[in-house]
Parts: sequence; structure tokens; C-alpha cells
Amino acid sequence: MTDARLAQIAWLARLALALVFIWHGLAPKILWLSPDEVAMIGAHSLADYPLFATEVIARIAGVAEILLGIVLLTLRRQRWFLLVAGAVLLALLLDVALFSPHLLIQAFNPLSTNLAALTLCAVAWLAEAPSAADS
Repeated sequence: MTDARLAQIAWLARLALALVFIWHGLAPKILWLSPDEVAMIGAHSLADYPLFATEVIARIAGVAEILLGIVLLTLRRQRWFLLVAGAVLLALLLDVALFSPHLLIQAFNPLSTNLAALTLCAVAWLAEAPSAADS
């Protein structure tokens, strides 16, 4: 496969991954606070502390996801952000499994979404790997 083709594949994987983070940060956390988001945050029993109010945590998480999506698009030479994205996806999936496992069997659930996004991380990572000619 040519380097140009690999660059296209990496770009498409990064674009799709970034859109997942941007959409999941914007829609269910900032624009329309989803009842599922409220329930997932509430499962941690942190609402007694003003800094950990559900809406505050949701907005902060939303902004962080949007920023990660933007970073994935703008800092394409930095492959390690793909590892950060993968680690975030795994941590969030583990969090859901521990605190809100009932969500794992819902339609369009965190398991299917995060596994697809993790696959995009892997595709971009592999497509951006230095070739033998680069070393």
C-alpha cells in the first residue's frame, strides 16, 4: 500500500474518531444533557459536593471530549494522542461496566460505540506507523 493511501486511511480514521468525541461531548453533555449521562455521573455519588454537581461534571467532560476531538484533527503528527484517546475510551467503558452496567445492553450502547472508536484508534495508529523507508 502506498504512503498516500495510508495517509488517507489514517485521516479518515482520525476524522471519524474526532467526530465521535466531538459529538459525544457536545450533544449529550452540553447542548442536551442526556438522562443517561446524568445517571452515569450520579452513579458515582459525588453530587453532595458543589464542584461535582452532575451538570458541572457533564459540561467539563463534554468540553474535554470536544478538545480531544479537535486535538486529534489538528495535531496529526502526534501519534500518541491516539493512545490517549484509546485510554480514555477504555477507562470510560470500564467506568460504565462498573457503575452503570445496565447501559451495556441498550441500543447504541457504550460497548459498541467504544469498541468501534477503539478500532478507529488502532486503524489510525497502524496507518500512521513509520514505514521501513522512514527508518
